[in-house]
Amino acid sequence: MPRPLKTASAVGALVLAAACGSAGTTASGPKPPKLAAQQSLGAGEGSVNLIAWAGYVEDGGNDPETDWVSDFEKQTGCQVNAKVAASSDEMVSLMKTGQYDAVSASGDASLRLIAGGDAAPVNTALVPNYADVFAGLKNQAWNSVDGVSYGIPHGRGANLLMYNTEKVSPAPDSWSVVFDKAAAYKGKVTAYDSPIYIADAALYLMRTKPELGITNPYALDRTQFDAAVALLKEQNSNVGEYWSDYLKEISAFKSGDSLVGTSWQVIVNTAQAEKAPVAAVLPKEGATGWSDTWMVSAKAKHPNCAYKWLDWIISPKVNAQVAEYFGEAPANAKSCEQTAAKDHCTTYHAADEPYWKNVHFWTTPVADCVDGRKDAECVPYQEWVQAWAGIKG
Repeated sequence: MPRPLKTASAVGALVLAAACGSAGTTASGPKPPKLAAQQSLGAGEGSVNLIAWAGYVEDGGNDPETDWVSDFEKQTGCQVNAKVAASSDEMVSLMKTGQYDAVSASGDASLRLIAGGDAAPVNTALVPNYADVFAGLKNQAWNSVDGVSYGIPHGRGANLLMYNTEKVSPAPDSWSVVFDKAAAYKGKVTAYDSPIYIADAALYLMRTKPELGITNPYALDRTQFDAAVALLKEQNSNVGEYWSDYLKEISAFKSGDSLVGTSWQVIVNTAQAEKAPVAAVLPKEGATGWSDTWMVSAKAKHPNCAYKWLDWIISPKVNAQVAEYFGEAPANAKSCEQTAAKDHCTTYHAADEPYWKNVHFWTTPVADCVDGRKDAECVPYQEWVQAWAGIKG
């Protein structure tokens, strides 16, 4: 990271941010109820209620120098009321209450919101800054269904392979080091603590066992799913810790308790800034990743203010501020000219589309296979949740 996160709360943003598919374009997935997108903007309603990952809606309360909310309120007259969510499951539950106008949904929540009728289609014409969003983030499987957009992309990041440069040799270039060859680092392997991590095993099998026929790590039929679960159960005996806490992963790599495992670029940069002997790589098999999407509630009581927020949060300057504070690649291409650290977009591969083609962004697994198959039924997310408990147990 070009500069360390300034506060513990900022670092906490990444503890909570299991932020969001799959490389590729929109595929037919869930069958959402017929909802109409808003056709025009009226006057702001005076307030907007948001659900967000920590670090996405900053008003100076955590850091006086980090505030992109106050100017929004002054310019629009929309008072921001933000609820920080600790998980995608919490975001989905909160959106069902109808008390919130918009949410910064990750890919392991977005299709659930769409299928449940909790998120409305978004009229991108009402969001002028959408025109400058990187093309690789538009009309994707985690933010659109059958060509209909359900949100505005916010930022993205890859799940990288991080390793101790003094203890892991040769430098790995494959996920095999945490799967088939994990015994070499028994008890020192770390993995991301979430059911969506099953997709990491599926991605590895997609490249190493083509006979399984996996083409999308989030669209797994029963045989494919069982193979991924079996691989993770084998891995479990070599895992020292499953991490969801950003600080704990850094601490584990600094102490040597963890030597190799899944990480994010911002974690790598922060660990290096704290003198941990680590490096990271996007393995040859590719990687999973996350892309967060601002979605509007189908029951929004303040839809005009919600749309104003969507346009604000991806405006060049603000999107640059969020990307640097949080530690991610911005969604707006023009943000790269606005970052304080001029190498931020290079570090986070913001405009490097070939890089992202090897990243399969988190997408909510649903029964209707999002890889386009019509002759198969895929394992839905609730079964991923059940299986994850068994893997760890």
